[in-house]
Amino acid sequence: MLPFMATTAHAPVTLDGAQLRALVTHIDTSLGDSGRPSVASMAAALGLAPVVLRQRLEATLGIGPRALLTGRQLTRLRERLLEGAEVTDAMYDAGYGSSSRLYEQAQAALGMTPGAYRRGGAGIHIGWTTAETPLGLVLVAATTHGVCAVYLGDTEEALLAALEAEFPRATLSPGVDRGEWVAAAVAVASGQPGHDVPLDLQGTAFQQRVWQALRRIPRGETRTYAQLATMIGAPTAVRAAARACATNKVSLLVPCHRVVGSNASLTGYRWGVERKRRLIELERAARTT
Repeated sequence: MLPFMATTAHAPVTLDGAQLRALVTHIDTSLGDSGRPSVASMAAALGLAPVVLRQRLEATLGIGPRALLTGRQLTRLRERLLEGAEVTDAMYDAGYGSSSRLYEQAQAALGMTPGAYRRGGAGIHIGWTTAETPLGLVLVAATTHGVCAVYLGDTEEALLAALEAEFPRATLSPGVDRGEWVAAAVAVASGQPGHDVPLDLQGTAFQQRVWQALRRIPRGETRTYAQLATMIGAPTAVRAAARACATNKVSLLVPCHRVVGSNASLTGYRWGVERKRRLIELERAARTT
């Protein structure tokens, strides 16, 4: 009779901080010197096989090598465009071998063509409006594709200034054509369910996964940042998940207010911790009535 063999589940091996920094350095250096690095070269930089790199990177950040590489390319592209570089120069500096490849990815990540992004949103029309809510004023801004910003504040002037800083050369005009988009944000700010509306929210593959997970948290409930990271299949990427929450421009509709600290404490919120507390209270009260 064979002896009983106990089996135990092993946690996936992740990359440590030094390995992640080395990987990012390799990507950034390669983009500047020789274009888009291969997954094989990325793995070799850490002394790993490509399949092992993919497994460990997915366990650490929830994305594979190609998604990380694309994210670094887009970061380089943004930086060069904001520095005033010509689109062609920025394209090659970011490792894009052709303009078709660049425009294919950049439209989704920047929300506009690279040329328009370089001009601070020039040529892009954004309509905006404000409305009163139990949390103060809410500003809702939208392009033809969907809601691109939802801000909370005390004065229309301050909210509009924040929108102008985000899109310094876009054409901003009062009024949002789709009233139901504004109504959805006001409903959430009141603790009520808001129907789904199209969003014009760009970000890296990892950010998009975090934002999608935020929309799955039920109204009136909260999750910790660790739980959020687990929801996207990257339990060790807690800090990265928190950063993705902080970069969310569409508050309320992408409910980053439903994420709290490990001890259920209310951590930082761009629109103020008291607003976060009040919003959670409103949602919980609405669910019990």
